[in-house]
Amino acid sequence: MSRQISEAPSGYGAWLAALKTQIREARLRASLSVNAELIALYWRIGRDILERQERDGWGARVVERLAADLRAEFQGMQGLSRANLLYMRAFAEAWPDPEIVQRVVGRLPWGQNIELLTKLKDPEERLWYAEATLEHGWSRQILATQIQTRLRARQGNAITNFDRALPPPASDLARQILKDPYQFDFLSLAPDMRERDLEKALVGRVKDLLLEMGKGFAFIGSQHRLEIGGQDWYVDLLFYHRRLRCLVALDLKIGAFQPEHAGKMNFYLAALDDRDREPGDNPSIGLILCRERNRVVVEYALRSVNSPIGVAEYNLLVAEALPSGLAEALPTPEELEQGMSLDDEAGEPG
Repeated sequence: MSRQISEAPSGYGAWLAALKTQIREARLRASLSVNAELIALYWRIGRDILERQERDGWGARVVERLAADLRAEFQGMQGLSRANLLYMRAFAEAWPDPEIVQRVVGRLPWGQNIELLTKLKDPEERLWYAEATLEHGWSRQILATQIQTRLRARQGNAITNFDRALPPPASDLARQILKDPYQFDFLSLAPDMRERDLEKALVGRVKDLLLEMGKGFAFIGSQHRLEIGGQDWYVDLLFYHRRLRCLVALDLKIGAFQPEHAGKMNFYLAALDDRDREPGDNPSIGLILCRERNRVVVEYALRSVNSPIGVAEYNLLVAEALPSGLAEALPTPEELEQGMSLDDEAGEPG
């Protein structure tokens, strides 16, 4: 009978954790290796179909015959359907350079590659999204969302004063991490929402918020308190950006951008640099998000501001207001909860 160890020996916990890490990393490497081999195979099959059709004049029917023959030989193997063989052909046609296949798309799962093939026609744009998927580790669903919301066009599109307020290396990177507009379409808010409502909704969906903000952002908190001159001031949302190594203050505005918004953000950034900035960190950056903005007004407002500030718009789903008569006829959340409680009691066995 085996003897059970009731108490782990000294150092066992750290050793076990290290072994677990090694096993996870080995499984990941094996998975990536298998995926790379599979994508390379798909590319070679697609290239062969292309070459034979172009060289020998084979028609589209040969793909249907090939699918039947391959499935008969490799029964149970997935990915040998006529539709997938046509995807392989399109894949080889879209990526004729084997170096790009090996370096970029060969490291992506097949589902993401199909998304790139079916949603994007421009080769340069397709490569941009492929490299971004590889860098950020996007799932197929997230990649589809980024394409649908035109991330490439939005990236680096915010109006900023970074060229004057930050040194060249940092200014270029800071500009690229900001977007315009931001897509908060994972939220649905009433037309008469307040800024606090928007802030609470974003904090409630912080995972989606961080995905939209982009790689490198770490959420610190909401309503970050700053005590200045005996008064309390609050930053709506506060982040830290790992690559920029700086705090990022986000100010939410329900309406259009106003020049005084830049002055208030400048005030916040000065306080954050003085009170919250750690040794070795770079100057804090401000981002003002508003429903609309006029480029000329923003540029004038930022011209004399020394702190690095960006201004961008955001989009979200706004629920249409119900007619007053219908709204009054609907039960309140409290009435619904009370009704459900009564139903539960009625359903209990006597």
